[in-house]
Amino acid sequence: MTATPFPQSPRAQALAEKLTAFMAAHVYPAEPVYQRQLDEGERWDQPPVMEDLKAKARAAGLWNLFLPRSHSPNALSNLDYAPLCEIMGRSPIGAEPFNCSAPDTGNMETLILYGTPAQKQRWLRPLLAGEIRSCFAMTEPEVASSDATNIRTAIVRDGNDYVISGRKWWTSGAMDRRCKLAIVMGQTNPDAPRHLRQSMILVRLDAPGVTVVRPLQVFGYDDAPHGHAEVTFENVRVPASSILLGEGRGFEIAQGRLGPGRIHHCMRMIGMAERALETLCQRALGRTAFGRTLAEQGVTRHWIAQSRIEIDQARLLTLQAAHMMDTVGNKAARAQIAMIKVVAPNVAQTVIDRAIQVCGAAGVAQDFHLAYAYARARAIRLADGPDEVHRETVAKMELRKHAGSGNAG
Repeated sequence: MTATPFPQSPRAQALAEKLTAFMAAHVYPAEPVYQRQLDEGERWDQPPVMEDLKAKARAAGLWNLFLPRSHSPNALSNLDYAPLCEIMGRSPIGAEPFNCSAPDTGNMETLILYGTPAQKQRWLRPLLAGEIRSCFAMTEPEVASSDATNIRTAIVRDGNDYVISGRKWWTSGAMDRRCKLAIVMGQTNPDAPRHLRQSMILVRLDAPGVTVVRPLQVFGYDDAPHGHAEVTFENVRVPASSILLGEGRGFEIAQGRLGPGRIHHCMRMIGMAERALETLCQRALGRTAFGRTLAEQGVTRHWIAQSRIEIDQARLLTLQAAHMMDTVGNKAARAQIAMIKVVAPNVAQTVIDRAIQVCGAAGVAQDFHLAYAYARARAIRLADGPDEVHRETVAKMELRKHAGSGNAG
């Protein structure tokens, strides 16, 4: 990885070296095996090679690297963990061997920060052990979910229970047969102030009334065995003790959950972009057209240079956000977090597009990693809030700095 003014601790540097070696020795060679086992087996079952990778990673001490410092004083800082996300993000199967996959990481952090001892024992323990998977149910098809105050799924108190009714989609992970838990966001009090209407609640995926309706595809990819599901909740009854933190605290939980998650997403995007740039360069050096290698063509060289500039800019901005989260807190880093969520996926998408163009027809074929990478990068521009929402956040904060300062001279 390129040197930056945000150096990792010696421990994180050692982990990065170890992780890089593990990826080269085990994860990259497993990619075609994983795909073959997925195609030949039951679509929503974990390919056996993944369990083998997880056992090796755990034995190597590369397990639950994402854990926040609120869980353990020995946990990595956001700044130390971010470059590890980049390394894992180079492969579409790179995070799961280390138990660092979304949405599990965000759900585990939510339970660490806001769960009761009983909730942690029931759900956090098996998630940390990699025994189960989980999903996060927020987005709804009937409303513009980019504004989360629109969420309409009802969470109604009934004696010692809550009753949940609503329809969700893009519930990532719900197709996986290992998925046992959904963290559901919905309305507990529609008459409360706008940001106090929503709550989060823990729901067993096999609870009566929960129906996983269908998988949704991203540009034709189903992301099996993980998947993105449409899920309905029809009068689903759960104990009142399943509520997280209390009624009306959903947005508070979301802010605590999404900051670190966006750092992780963005660094994985940067890892994906780095691998695409490597593929671009290798193809350009190895292919000849019109009497010259592609690497000797002016447009290709410009693409290579621009890609290097953009990737390094995105990395520096993301590491700055991670550093601010560690030093001044998530709230103070809000603008930086919003900026990286716009920049990193767009950079990844652009670099991958250039790599596809240099690779020609091979770039859009299943034999290369680029087509799937492009689809994932484009989808991340919507996940955890679309670009436009984050730009609005940055603009509001920038304008606030100048409010009342008078007209420019």
